Amino acid sequence: MGTGYLRPAPGTWGSAAACGVFVAVLWATGPNSLVLTAAMAALAVLATLGCVWLGDFMEKTFSRKDPSHCTLDEWAGQAIALLFLPLGVGWGQHGIAIATAFVTFRVFDIIKPPPARQAEKLPKGIGVVTDDLIAGLYANIASQLILKYLVGL
Repeated sequence: MGTGYLRPAPGTWGSAAACGVFVAVLWATGPNSLVLTAAMAALAVLATLGCVWLGDFMEKTFSRKDPSHCTLDEWAGQAIALLFLPLGVGWGQHGIAIATAFVTFRVFDIIKPPPARQAEKLPKGIGVVTDDLIAGLYANIASQLILKYLVGL
């Protein structure tokens, strides 16, 4: 989707773009919509499949493991981080929820706690995306806890 060519921090741009999709669907369907959940699940699945399919090609093209030009993995992980969030009422609270999921995903994607770091070593596109899916899961859990117990959504 071109976010891998944005500088600095292409992974952050990929995550931001996935959040943009979330905001667009949220605006169109509302916070309690099954369409919102289905859209994020579909984005996670499609980005994962795309990453698995293109991962080996991207690694050969850019001569490195998990090249920064490929951000489909961030799209997939960020979509996981956004699933089932408590969104509260109104755009102020929605923004807090989205920002929380964005920041927690970026943190977990960067620090790669186990088993994310180990998953990165898997072959081809599987290794490119699996660490981000794990980071997305960690970010979702952290966001749920932060939003429920610290923010009160």
